[in-house]
Amino acid sequence: MAILAFDLGGTAVKYGIWENNQLQEISSFSTPTSFDELEEKMKAVLKELELKYEIAGIGISAPGTVDTQKGEIGGISAIPYIHRFPIKAHFEHSFKRPVTIENDANCAALAEMWQGAGKGKKNVLFVVIGTGIGGAVIMEGKLQKGKHLYGGEFGLMILDRGESFSELGTAANMAKRYSEKKGTLYTGEEVFERANQGEEDALEAVHEFYHYLTVGLYNLQFTVDPELIIIGGGISKKEELYPEINQRMEVLLAKNELKDFVPQVVPCVYRNDANLVGAVAVFSERYPSLN
Repeated sequence: MAILAFDLGGTAVKYGIWENNQLQEISSFSTPTSFDELEEKMKAVLKELELKYEIAGIGISAPGTVDTQKGEIGGISAIPYIHRFPIKAHFEHSFKRPVTIENDANCAALAEMWQGAGKGKKNVLFVVIGTGIGGAVIMEGKLQKGKHLYGGEFGLMILDRGESFSELGTAANMAKRYSEKKGTLYTGEEVFERANQGEEDALEAVHEFYHYLTVGLYNLQFTVDPELIIIGGGISKKEELYPEINQRMEVLLAKNELKDFVPQVVPCVYRNDANLVGAVAVFSERYPSLN
């Protein structure tokens, strides 16, 4: 039996088939402008792939605050038409198969817990760093969404000067501040390159970014006390990220005379396919007999 996974994104909808413990047939289509068009394109994918695979059900990764009990997506996202109606029941009726839906950051975290960097761990924080900061909290092996489904919205933490973790701890916003100062538009990667070349303002911007990212992770470590903090998002593949964090983490630990342990901050295993694998993990847990 196979599982069809969809990852609903603001610009593209990715999909793939999970069979024999691996993701196959990975492809995508541009995110439609209406729900009807989205549904038709998803049905077309299902129709094509069911010619080759015995598809037991469908796992979906989506933006927004997903209420898995109601089968609805709250909050806001770049795909406004998927919110605030019983979307799970609608898809199950349309696709004639069981469907699961979970938040995209939660899916990425569950992928890491299932087959990735968090495998074998029970208490893990997954921190996704992109244009903002999000993530997920796993305690005793279970996803903790909180009363209002905002568990893991780490980017909303206020760090300094009334500014949030998302504003201060992302390379995207580092580049924005640097660009405003220089009067020219730069990407995060370009700011890192200019810092490596010794440009003073870039060095200052990069130092500030690493400082606030580490402060945010330090605060999370001593709020939840996980075994592991897994970093996701595009910057997770930047090798120098981890020694920079560890060096600053040691300074904060020494300042507070903490010697019991050093927080473990590691990159995710799954990157581009994390949401798809996580959608499969959610479906597999909900319908174990259909794997």
